[in-house]
Amino acid sequence: EHDPIDLFSSQSGTAGEVLARAGLQPRDIAAIGISNQRETTLVWERSSGKPLCPAIVWQDRRTADDCARLQREGAEPLIRERTGLRLDPYFSGTKLRWILENIPGTRRRAAEGELLFGTVDSWLIWRLTEGRVHATDATNASRTLLFNIHTGAWDRELLELFDIPEPMLPEVKGSSEIYGEASTLGGIPIAGVAGDQQAALFGQACFTPGMAKNTYGTGCFLLMHTGDRAVPSENNLVTTVAWKIGGRMEYALEGSVFIAGAVIQWLRDELGLVRTARECDELAASVPDTGGVYLVPAFAGLGAPHWDPYARGTIFGLTRGTGRAQLCRAALESIAFQSAELVEAMQRDSGITLRELRVDGGVARSEPMLQFQADLLGVEVVRPKNLETTALGAAYLAGLGVGFWSDRQEIARAWEMERTFAPARPRAEMKNLTAGWNEAVERSKGWAADA
Repeated sequence: EHDPIDLFSSQSGTAGEVLARAGLQPRDIAAIGISNQRETTLVWERSSGKPLCPAIVWQDRRTADDCARLQREGAEPLIRERTGLRLDPYFSGTKLRWILENIPGTRRRAAEGELLFGTVDSWLIWRLTEGRVHATDATNASRTLLFNIHTGAWDRELLELFDIPEPMLPEVKGSSEIYGEASTLGGIPIAGVAGDQQAALFGQACFTPGMAKNTYGTGCFLLMHTGDRAVPSENNLVTTVAWKIGGRMEYALEGSVFIAGAVIQWLRDELGLVRTARECDELAASVPDTGGVYLVPAFAGLGAPHWDPYARGTIFGLTRGTGRAQLCRAALESIAFQSAELVEAMQRDSGITLRELRVDGGVARSEPMLQFQADLLGVEVVRPKNLETTALGAAYLAGLGVGFWSDRQEIARAWEMERTFAPARPRAEMKNLTAGWNEAVERSKGWAADA
């Protein structure tokens, strides 16, 4: 859970500090772009702006049994067809229904228009405009289980399925247009909004179908641009809105890994094996391999392409010779293994062979991990000079929305490569390692099903 007030005050405070340190006034800023955790769910009072409860974070699994029940009732085919998503606790719809069912009086108040729902972008927009604008963009709407990605509107049948009152939903707008003025920051226009992974896709200038990026953050999110075609997945990925610009929606295939950089944090904070991510890299690079160790970081279940909320973290292959270095290397390799699973599924769905993978996010600083990723994929992994492509994408969308940039071609020309990691290990060796990983993943599944 998050405190919604902290979410707003941290962002508002940081924006004010940026202006002060740069010696700028609000009139000097062309526009604000917002990027956010997409599925994190908030409900607040329309009249006061007071949050009804803590925000339920995208990683929260409290609705796993609810999702399982809906699957047994046969709801998933409709959800897949309308939204492109899986029926999983990851997404907002079941989180919102949990709030409506567990806080007394909430459903009645929501139906009467007293309560508002939003993902983090909607909450920030509401607060920045002092309650004048209740809106979201198509990318964030597409992560709720309630939005029809083909019609570009909230789906009445899905609202009935989840028993969600329509008056509490935000207006769905484009990803690059003026939403309103941030009166709490001197009236700067809010002109770009996109979920974090779509913003990173835009920030990586992946504007052509077949281009793909992977963001290595707390989780790991791989998106391939598919143009104006919403490609249905036969390989357990999700189909999502890439962005909506000029009234036109474009789409992407996406695979989500729930635990990526968070596994390094676990080594540091819970096990005390390392003090920093850099130390983890150095230890991993000090050994040629893991010594047969596989670490499956299913701490919050498994995302794509497995979708098992009951899987749990496991370590296989431990011997008396296993030490810190092998565990650090296994943790880094787990991030690459999970990403490689997504690429394989994505290529099968799209019929497109990946030519390169653009990467970003904090863990993309890890050179041992990126080299292993290139070896697994057999294609070049390309790291840009600016790793903060999520923020960059939000800025690009906002700039387009007010004419600061003329078009996407101008943005694409601004993208700069910092380093390329080329495959260096034999394919047969990587296939053998992948077979071991697949066995470890299978053994981790369903562990908490009867808990």
